[in-house]
Amino acid sequence: MAISLPLVASMGSITLMQFTDRIFLANYSVDAIAAALPAGIASFTFISFFMGVANYTNAFVAQYSGAQAFHRIGAALWQGIWFSILSGVLLALLYFVSEDLFSFIGHSPVICSLEVTYFNILTLGAGLAVLGSTLACFYTGRGLTWTVMAVYMAGAAVNIPLDYCLINGAGPFPELGIMGAAIATVTAYSTIVLTLGLLIFSRKNRIRFGTWKNRGFDRELFGRLMRYGLPSGVQFFLEVFGFTFFILMLGRLGDLELAVSNIVLSIEALAFLPMVGFHIGNATLVGQAIGRKAPEGGVEATTSALHITLAYMMPLAAIFIFMPEPLLSLFETAGRRPDQHKEIVEQGIILMRFVAVFCFFDALNLIYSGAMKGAGDTRFIMWTIGAVCIGLMILPVYVAVEILGAGIYTVWTFAAIYACALGIAFMLRYRQGAWKRMRVIEEVPGLSGSEAFSG
Repeated sequence: MAISLPLVASMGSITLMQFTDRIFLANYSVDAIAAALPAGIASFTFISFFMGVANYTNAFVAQYSGAQAFHRIGAALWQGIWFSILSGVLLALLYFVSEDLFSFIGHSPVICSLEVTYFNILTLGAGLAVLGSTLACFYTGRGLTWTVMAVYMAGAAVNIPLDYCLINGAGPFPELGIMGAAIATVTAYSTIVLTLGLLIFSRKNRIRFGTWKNRGFDRELFGRLMRYGLPSGVQFFLEVFGFTFFILMLGRLGDLELAVSNIVLSIEALAFLPMVGFHIGNATLVGQAIGRKAPEGGVEATTSALHITLAYMMPLAAIFIFMPEPLLSLFETAGRRPDQHKEIVEQGIILMRFVAVFCFFDALNLIYSGAMKGAGDTRFIMWTIGAVCIGLMILPVYVAVEILGAGIYTVWTFAAIYACALGIAFMLRYRQGAWKRMRVIEEVPGLSGSEAFSG
């Protein structure tokens, strides 16, 4: 709880930024909310690979911390920073193919134009999102998550009012609509990177962890980060790509189906993203336990994290089933026809029941995969998500929509099956115990496992 709750708050601040962003856009126009999620998730799909690799810096920091090899933490962090800089350059190049990308997707011309605008701004600033995640690993890997919480809340404090002002043209700001929402998001990540940078390169951290002295490129350490981080990046990309494909296929069904799904997924993020805090917290504790050569500490952390997460998710699932209307009403758009709003609510109530099913299996997915990532079992996660994503999400959804002409509920059924399969697969792999014998760092002289764990 001590490590994960600040991370929950950090993810909650990101969730709040996204949630308020979409509420502001929904109240601005139906076209804006219809375009925001496809463009946003398309942008995040490309970012996800780089972020998945860079975020694996957390496991290195955690294991070095557990082994008390503090002088290696700065070097590990810098390998993540160099990768993040390269990522920002590559992601910015997507600006030149965005129009072709969204033309290929085939949404209506008005929606397509808004999607391109939103996507371009987000990808030009995408390197900041990757770099911010990398820098946060310096603290999350050592279990100092209150600092990360404070920094991300500062980002939210910048984003939310700026978001409203730039979308609607409040005060001295111009009315930019969906463009303003993207600018506010990039500005928030700039704030996060600047703040973390000032903290990490303080004199105290430079002396203890070598955060400036060890800034050089370390081929061997960078190679190890790539060895374990690349499967993590591929896994994250495949997972995000599966849901991106899911969203884009929903757009093929019509603008109304796309809008209601965007609204429901925005609500689902309220449940899902805070759980990512426990995913990262559990990966940190397992990584530290592996670094101490005391995997029993990882078992204890994982069991506790699962109990806490289920206690959080089950009441939310009940709300999604029995009281969905108040949540759906937050997205009522000015100027929307009464019959259109009624249809969105009717479909949204049914889709919220699918989200309730996701809740339980998402908990299994995040907690058990977090434990395996913290130890270094990234290849199994990558291959499992690849097989399940293609076999139970991408191919069935494509056939259902493009060949069989199925409707929105069939598409959401495949998404539910996908979530269930992942949760069960990771639970079974975790129980096999192979992760207990894994390690991503080199051997470091220090305490024995029993001494470190008891201390």
